[in-house]
Amino acid sequence: MNLHPLRPYQSDTINNLRESMKAGFRRIVLQLPTGGGKTRIAAEVIRMANEKRNRTLFLAPRRELITQACSALVRQGLRPGVIMAGEPRDLGADVQVASFDTLHARAIRSHRMAMPEADLVIVDEAHLSIAESRKTIIAHYGDARIVGLTATPARGDGRGLGEIYEDLVLGPSVAHLVDEGYLVPLRYFAPTAPDLAHLRMNRDGDYAETGLAKRMDTPQLVGDIVENWLRLARSRLTVVFCVNCAHSRHVCESFLAQGIRAEHLDGETPTAERKAILARVAKGETQVLCNVFVASYGLDIPALDCAVLARPTKNIALYLQTVGRVMRTSDGKNDALVIDHAGAVKENGFADEYVPWSLDGNEKVKDRKDRLAKERKEPKEIECRQCHTLFKARRDCPNCGCVIVPPSKAIPIHEAELEEIKRAQSKDNREATWPEKQQFMAGLRAYANEHGYADGWVAHKYRNRFGCWPNDSRVKHVPPQQYSDELRRWLISQQIRYAHRRAA
Repeated sequence: MNLHPLRPYQSDTINNLRESMKAGFRRIVLQLPTGGGKTRIAAEVIRMANEKRNRTLFLAPRRELITQACSALVRQGLRPGVIMAGEPRDLGADVQVASFDTLHARAIRSHRMAMPEADLVIVDEAHLSIAESRKTIIAHYGDARIVGLTATPARGDGRGLGEIYEDLVLGPSVAHLVDEGYLVPLRYFAPTAPDLAHLRMNRDGDYAETGLAKRMDTPQLVGDIVENWLRLARSRLTVVFCVNCAHSRHVCESFLAQGIRAEHLDGETPTAERKAILARVAKGETQVLCNVFVASYGLDIPALDCAVLARPTKNIALYLQTVGRVMRTSDGKNDALVIDHAGAVKENGFADEYVPWSLDGNEKVKDRKDRLAKERKEPKEIECRQCHTLFKARRDCPNCGCVIVPPSKAIPIHEAELEEIKRAQSKDNREATWPEKQQFMAGLRAYANEHGYADGWVAHKYRNRFGCWPNDSRVKHVPPQQYSDELRRWLISQQIRYAHRRAA
């Protein structure tokens, strides 16, 4: 019995996944933003597989994720078995939920147990499945269907996951989930800009930890974190992302010195203590959680409404995973703050910006995003000199009202077009219907084919017209059809408007 109804976009995402399977793909990545309910979708997919008597294995890299998956499956009326250190086995369970590390240690490295049989394998946090030990486990299930779940379908170096997966199913965008009220909007502050010049990079193209820790773990920067938090987020439940254990402990000690209830958490924290710390944060008994990577994925505390970024990163997937921790909805929560001491927002963009995910393993997602931004001529970020809010495409700060760009100066942009985005309305001032949106999308695709424009151009013109990305299944796969004169005139009007702005 389904005791937890699906949201409409979750049903659409499952339908898109089934269409991919019907098309013959056997290894599929399902992308959904953090907080969008990937575990809920997985539980429904497993329930459907169980009804057909298909055996399912759910793989996860962390204890908290395994606990969350088991709870979701129980709510679906299923009986999950657990393969994880310290947990008893249940060989007769409807579905097996396994720790990657435990399964690899017991079944592959030491052969103390047989690999569980499975017709369907679901891989949680699929962006981590590129590790050799995890690839070995996935390769064992060559005849099964593999479904990877992730908010960020890219490796640590930003390249796609095409080495393992054959198809990519995209869920709704972050912007869409915010617009629909399923996630809260973010407000960004950048009170300090660290000096990251001449730092060495690791093999993934991100900052090497040793040099980064020396640059970030200084009394001045650590003190600045606490000072700005007291100014901007004094009453908020907060998670702080640090470089390493020493850095996290120093930040934690600085909060404690100010009388703030803070705790430190890292990968070496004993399981029972870790569980107790997270429980205290969830209850609000601990207000600030300082951590190293532990909260980057798998942390599900909806009341968190402030993220402090104290670890610079060029890894857009890691960045989106971290800020996504504070975007879940909760009673009385209207927004969340990102206090960026790491230059991460300027490096990676706002969380609700379009990200061109792809399985392509030859190009980094950030390079692809930068190229599209240049083609779209997106506006640059502006930092308020009064309150340090980051924003775009306006002269006055949305937080404090300070006029940043005098009327005599042009708003900073990437050299050209900044298009106005409006909600689509028809002539009688009503919201556009789905058939109207489908017709518009079909015409856009035909126009793009005729003029040699890429899919990104289609997506952005659709967003200009309707105020959201074309991720809904009702328009996502609409084939091209002859465009109307009305659509052609609308596109010309956009070009004329752009030309007028250039002339001004």
